[in-house]
Amino acid sequence: MPRNSSDLRRDAATVIQPGFAGAALPDWVERRLRDGLGGVCLFAENVGTPEEVRALTDRIRAARPDAVIAIDEEGGDVTRLHARGGSPEPGNAVLGRLDDLVATEASARRIGLELVAAGVNLDYGPSADVNVDPDNPVIGTRSFGDDAELAARHVAAWIRGLQSTGVAASAKHFPGHGDTAVDSHHGLPVVGVPLSVLEARELVPFRAAIAAGVATIMTSHIVLPALDPTTPATMSRAILTDLLRERLGFEGVIVSDALDMAGASGEIGIPAAAVRSLAAGADLLCIGIRNTDEQIQGIEDAIVAAVGSGELAEERLADAARRVRGLAVPHTPSDATGVLDPGRIASTFDVSEGARRRLHQGGDWAVLRLETKPNVAVGESVWGPFAAVAADPGSDAARRFGGWPVVPVDATTEHRIESPFPRVLVIGRDNHRHPAVRWIVDDLRERGMEVVSVDMGWPSPDRRYADIATFGASRAVGQALLELLTA
Repeated sequence: MPRNSSDLRRDAATVIQPGFAGAALPDWVERRLRDGLGGVCLFAENVGTPEEVRALTDRIRAARPDAVIAIDEEGGDVTRLHARGGSPEPGNAVLGRLDDLVATEASARRIGLELVAAGVNLDYGPSADVNVDPDNPVIGTRSFGDDAELAARHVAAWIRGLQSTGVAASAKHFPGHGDTAVDSHHGLPVVGVPLSVLEARELVPFRAAIAAGVATIMTSHIVLPALDPTTPATMSRAILTDLLRERLGFEGVIVSDALDMAGASGEIGIPAAAVRSLAAGADLLCIGIRNTDEQIQGIEDAIVAAVGSGELAEERLADAARRVRGLAVPHTPSDATGVLDPGRIASTFDVSEGARRRLHQGGDWAVLRLETKPNVAVGESVWGPFAAVAADPGSDAARRFGGWPVVPVDATTEHRIESPFPRVLVIGRDNHRHPAVRWIVDDLRERGMEVVSVDMGWPSPDRRYADIATFGASRAVGQALLELLTA
């Protein structure tokens, strides 16, 4: 028997998760929470001091006690709680290279305890993508590695650590965003490998996540012709229902990646993308960063209209809303452990013999800080040794590094850099992917400078622009690099 229109609207509101502008809860969001909105997603611009964040989440819960309050706190490069100071965690690629499951679980537990204190109950992590394409512009160091089995065991450990605190984890980006050089924030990637490769590679970490009891799995806006030749995974019944629900046996909440991304709504708009995602099997719709009351009303109206027209089964919407309302993770009491030692982080760095020799010669360096446009997932944040110096300017390593001239470089355009010293440390992220970075480094070398290039992203296989590859740019990794450079 069809339910009344108010119940239908409440279900439609429950599956929508917007973001909002600013550090204060907008009146329209508070009103919608009271009327049934399922929750919100917090981004860096919503995060102030720990006390301010907790005050914000308390106000959200005052409006809806069972609100799902989500955040992207992966540790490492993708951090919202520490966007202004850099994450104290090394990040997934460093943890994968260390290959210590205890360390990975402890890192996720520390993140979980921070989120509990902040009032957050859903974390959009970990990345379960196997980063097999070194030119990947959006995954890179967010992945535990390019080996599926290694990634799988660390995904499971990370989930165990986070969910031991009572915070729900979200393995992403199903069914795998690692084998593409296209960013789904800006386009629609296609992963054109056969099903046998997907089974042996992309799906392995997700199977491990499900076995570890992951509470949610986030979709990706990518096309996999071996599974569905035309439809992005977020809107594909073949991928979300037939594969994830039925073949892999996942019983938790399926979350869409942000529907404001071009890979999802670039051609059809967010309301239509929302309806198609729900029909395909998604339960919770992550809408985007700066949503508006009018925008959310349009999405809710589209969902209700789709039920009326038969495009979306009423039972499918009710099932999605039930899953969102039931999202909870038991808490296993555990203590926080200390952060990972900088020496252990540095042990994962890939340092060429030439770089070691030049660093051991001592002497002063000029430091070129190469600033490129970060991908949307990372966003604007402090990074690397610069974050470490700002956090602890009185340390021996920071004082020595602070004695070297640091030259900020706009590395989005090719231009000649004049260095105050003939010995130059070039520090950037994903150096090989940026034409201007390659040009700047090549030009310095051609002019006879003594150059050591540091790549704090995911380097190219030939390491041409990565004499030192750190596989991460968090504050924790920056501290380890700082100590290596100034030893």
